[in-house]
Amino acid sequence: MLGGVSTFILRLDHKGAGPRLAVKDLVDLEGTPTTAGSRALVLTRGEHAAAADAPLIAGARAAGARIVGKVNLHELAVAPTGVNPWYGTPKNPLDPTLVPGGSSSGSAVAVADGDADVAYGSDTGGSVRVPSACCGTAGLKTTFGRVPLEGVWPLSPSLDTIGPMARDVAGLVLGMQLLEPGFVTAGSEPTAVGRLRLPDTDPVIEAAVDRALGEAELDVVPVELPGWLAAAEAVTAILASEAFAVNRELFAAHPEAVAEPAAGILGFGSTFTPEQVDAARVVQKAWKDELAGVFERVEAIALPTLLCFPPPVDGSEGLDTVIRLVAATAALNLAGVPCVSLPVPAPGGPGLPASLQLVGPEGSEERLLPLAAQVEAAAGP
Repeated sequence: MLGGVSTFILRLDHKGAGPRLAVKDLVDLEGTPTTAGSRALVLTRGEHAAAADAPLIAGARAAGARIVGKVNLHELAVAPTGVNPWYGTPKNPLDPTLVPGGSSSGSAVAVADGDADVAYGSDTGGSVRVPSACCGTAGLKTTFGRVPLEGVWPLSPSLDTIGPMARDVAGLVLGMQLLEPGFVTAGSEPTAVGRLRLPDTDPVIEAAVDRALGEAELDVVPVELPGWLAAAEAVTAILASEAFAVNRELFAAHPEAVAEPAAGILGFGSTFTPEQVDAARVVQKAWKDELAGVFERVEAIALPTLLCFPPPVDGSEGLDTVIRLVAATAALNLAGVPCVSLPVPAPGGPGLPASLQLVGPEGSEERLLPLAAQVEAAAGP
């Protein structure tokens, strides 16, 4: 095993005056190899450098951003702990004994440690939001299809998104301006927020979310989403089956170079039949309609990003840990809607922040980010 590289898989010269940008090593940068944090992918493709930037890099180049390097991730972006046996595991800046979260672990740690002003991460089932929650930083899962995915190593093409990660909401706005030149936030933010509660959430986290929303003086009303469990099951079928299809050849060629839990998840993905995936697509349509109905009554939905505080690195690769870490995020990928995660104080907890997740309808990033900034300012450090 390679081990020990930790936050960055490749550091780059970053002279200049523009914002410092770290790029998850799923994204092609001209002249550098793309590893996806995977020994199997390197063995399959070799160390060939990308011939061109992924199109999503164009805005950052035009803005004079200093790309400080390609950052680490959970192997093949397939799991939410951020543990990587091949390139080392980025150290959680809040507590190195805890998982950094994944799969965009290096992205969260790079901004938390001050190595970058903005990082790009990918989010298919929570991979921007989970590491942001684990590391006490902010992250934005963008609307599906808003950011082009050409030149990005896929996980689940019908669910994958790219979004910015930063220490705070202002950094997320900067990240959107790099991804989408001309991006500006709306002049007003949503005021009617639906409060969603999920089973088995740590009561300290629930209280932290309620406190943050209360201090922001928002109009908060309870909402329910009866289709949540079915959506969570459907997204699992789609994500796992597509992940297996994407990685089938390299997994077959180098099974010894795919570690757990990635190997187990890819194997699980091979068990889904076309009929099961088709049934999941039917659930997806009903789920989108259910969320759209809620957004006719409220302008955003608030819930925790994680149901628990980050677990220890040791012993974190079990399937139960994987499922619990995405229990509040993956269903939202099925709907394709944007979500912001931001840290909020958690009095009475283990000395770590909780993470509040704000969800808006498709294409509402311009209004969702000001809402997040309002909560951030009210909640305080």
